[in-house]
Amino acid sequence: MPYTVTLQPSGHRFTAREDQTLLEAALETGRHVPYGCRNGACGACKVKVLAGEFDHGPTQDGGLPLDDREKGHALLCCARALSDMTIECPEARAASEITVKTMPVRVSLLERLAPDVMRLRLQLPSSERLRFLAGQYVEFILKDGGRRAFSIANAPQDDNQIELHIRRVPGGKFTEQVFVTLKERDILRIEGPHGSFHLREDGERPLLMVAGGTGFAPLKAIIEDMIHRQIVRPIHFYWGARDRAGLYLHELVAGWVREHEHLRYIPVLSEPGADDAWSGRTGLVHTAVLADHVSLAGFDAYVCGAPAMVEAAKRDFVAAGLPAERFFADVFSYATPGAGT
Repeated sequence: MPYTVTLQPSGHRFTAREDQTLLEAALETGRHVPYGCRNGACGACKVKVLAGEFDHGPTQDGGLPLDDREKGHALLCCARALSDMTIECPEARAASEITVKTMPVRVSLLERLAPDVMRLRLQLPSSERLRFLAGQYVEFILKDGGRRAFSIANAPQDDNQIELHIRRVPGGKFTEQVFVTLKERDILRIEGPHGSFHLREDGERPLLMVAGGTGFAPLKAIIEDMIHRQIVRPIHFYWGARDRAGLYLHELVAGWVREHEHLRYIPVLSEPGADDAWSGRTGLVHTAVLADHVSLAGFDAYVCGAPAMVEAAKRDFVAAGLPAERFFADVFSYATPGAGT
């Protein structure tokens, strides 16, 4: 039987079944509640139950001592609702409210998505979870103290792993390692999440999402998170690449469009070759947006890619009526040491 759980002081509500923990139910509906290990040991998800009946579940004494239980506290990752409930629980409203962690990760997958793009999947320690907002990024901490930043390409519901899309940069110290010497089961060290590129949920305006190359990664995370949470704001997704290989997960996006009528997909190639047999849109991806929309006044725009593309998009989108405060961007800079190389 499903029960209604009300969070205070926000007043937000979600539905919890008896066969799922409060944390599972909260994350399933997109509530950004605090948590850590997800197994009752760390106590990061401790809340005060203000009303309602519940089962503590497999709570560990280290995570929730007996005196805390007697005071009406519970762990979201263990407790299950037995009635409608009201709980006192802080929610993250912005990226700054999420704790940044440093942790070792194990390479679980290396998959070549294009000649110069690698899907890197990282497994987190069994006792750790990375709480993040779709669109944020992590940094690799290298042995020499250097750092390399890459956007998370999966939605937050998959919080025991991190997926990254890494473009090979000729001569790039880290990207050459990823493409040449890195192996599955190797251990790396990351810090995150970082960044303020994430969906703003303060309106129902349609969304312009514009990606250049591997700028697709954070937008993929945002779109998959929206699909999971059943947020059906209209999405106009433009993905620009040099050639057909650059649209390295084209079929995935085409599948989104087939299954979700509120999502429109416009791929754009700037330099298609004869082998691409391309009959679609060509040119610069941000100019394709302008060709399709006389005014951008009613949109929110999320843009990710190389600096030149992002700068041109902001300039031209604002000139086309987009309010500057509704332009959100993540800039992938490959030329700056320590940023994506």
